[in-house]
This record gives sequence, structure tokens and C-alpha cells, in this order.
Amino acid sequence: MTLASPRGFCAGVERAIAIVEHAIERHDAPVYVRHEIVHNARVVRDLQARGAVFVEQLHEVPDGAVTIFSAHGVPAHVEAEARARDLPVYDATCPLVSKVHNHGIRFAHEGRHIVLIGHAGHAEVEGTLGQIPAPVHLVASAADVAGLPLPDDAPVAYITQTTLSVDDTRMVIAALHGRFSDCVGPDVADICYATQNRQSAVRDLARLVDAIIVVGAANSSNSTRLMEIARGCGVPAWLVSDADGFDPAMLEGDNGPVMHLGITAGASAPDVLVQELLARLAQTRHVTVSTLDGVKEHVSFTLPHALRQTGAQSARAC
Repeated sequence: MTLASPRGFCAGVERAIAIVEHAIERHDAPVYVRHEIVHNARVVRDLQARGAVFVEQLHEVPDGAVTIFSAHGVPAHVEAEARARDLPVYDATCPLVSKVHNHGIRFAHEGRHIVLIGHAGHAEVEGTLGQIPAPVHLVASAADVAGLPLPDDAPVAYITQTTLSVDDTRMVIAALHGRFSDCVGPDVADICYATQNRQSAVRDLARLVDAIIVVGAANSSNSTRLMEIARGCGVPAWLVSDADGFDPAMLEGDNGPVMHLGITAGASAPDVLVQELLARLAQTRHVTVSTLDGVKEHVSFTLPHALRQTGAQSARAC
């Protein structure tokens, strides 16, 4: 059995969880979090047990309650509503998502038509759409580019959801450059470092194993992409939220039992879920575990200034 490396939590997820934990320590429970802080049920349950209350809309937050925006980011109108209500806010938006917002805002101020490469309905996409002060065209695939209601000589700029398949995004960018004569945007390398590293690790893993299990939530875009990439490499792959999602029948393979299993985890999945899966697997077979050599990640993001200050400080409205 081989574990991918890197796998699991990225710096943006670690920062978001730490913001909730520090806010509870600083202000006492409850603190209110708009949307799941990250897309993982275990993380949410653990934080709920410590005093976090998760809501979907800001009107569910009581007046004066400490409020946290999730790692996915929020639309500008949510920030404005929080200011109007004078809510004390900590913004846990991943800095790499904020970078996408800043690209989009700059392109809009330049008068370009904005194309967002992403998946409709995803929390990050909703936040990005709501941050850019101009109409935004959302595309999910290269095929969508042909249907954009823009002249081919229109000045176009693209930005991307951070958790997409790097290969798919590269194809969409190529289609945009192929259609529009004036098209600018960040290089595909600007997609989240953790997304790229975990996808590369899955490709490396797929060369060595008979099947792959990805640990992550069904609503986690980056986890779903890992499963899709593994399958695209010709390896059977499954997405499980935790050890309870494992079915021994997965290892019975159409061509005989799976002898060499690979395991990875999405960027919002804590490593304890991988360890619990290994323990479950050990109940069904003899398990020896190795870990691939992979990129060593040394990225870290600082907490908001108010949480780094000593003494009793209040959260600042966004």
C-alpha cells in the first residue's frame, strides 16, 4: 500500500481552521462561521464541538456575534452586510483565492470582459463572482468557450477557480487564446500550488498501483478532481469521506484482487481520516505502508492581525 505525497491539508485550510480555533479561544463560544469553513464533515463536527456554529446566510448570525468567512471567500455584498451590521469579522478566505479576486478586479478596471473558469454553484466560484465589479462569464470546459456571447476581437481576461484540474484548465485557456485575439490572464501555474502538487502526486501514484482511494468529501472540488485524474490515468479510483465509506468489494477488481493500493487525500481532509482508513484496511488484509517521495511543501499563511495580537482584542469588521 502506498500513500501519495503530498496529500491532505494545505496551508489555506490549516489557516482557516486555525482562525476558527483562535477566535473561539479569544472570544469564547459561540462564534459563527458562514458556510463550511472547509469542505469536510469531520473538520466541521470537530469545530462544532468546540463552539463553532455554521450558517449559510449572514442573517442567521445574531447581532454582535463574532463571524468568520470560510476559506472559499464571500461575495462583496456579504462583506457589505457585515459592515452595515457592525459584525466583528475574521476573514478566513484563502490568500490564493483572494489573489484570484484581485486579478479579476484589476482586469475589470482595465475594461476587459472577465471569464471565470470554474464550476457553477461552488462556494469559491460564488464568492469570486460576487467580488468582481463587472459582469463575469462562467465557463467549465473548452467547449463552453465557443458559446461566449463576445466578439472575437473583444478584450478578454480569464481567472480560474483554484481547485480545478490543471490539465482541464490548460485546455480551456488554450481555447480562449485560440478564439480571442486580445486575451490575457495568469499562467496555469497560478492555480493553487496545493492543487497542482496533489494532482501531480496522484499521477505518480497511478503509475505504481492497481487502484486508488481518495479520502475527501463529495462536495470537495479538489478531492473529486483527484479521483477523476486517477481514473483518467486508467486506474480504478473511489472517493470516500472516511473509513466508513470503504467497501472491501472495491479491492476485488474486475481483473482480480487489488494487490497494490494507493491512497491520497484532498486538501481539506485531515490526516486522521487516512489513518482510520489504514486501520480499516488492516482488518481485511495484511497491510504494509510506504510513502512516495514528493514535493515538500513549506508554505504557510499568517493569521489575521487581530488574532496575532496579544491580550484581549476584538475582531475587526471586514
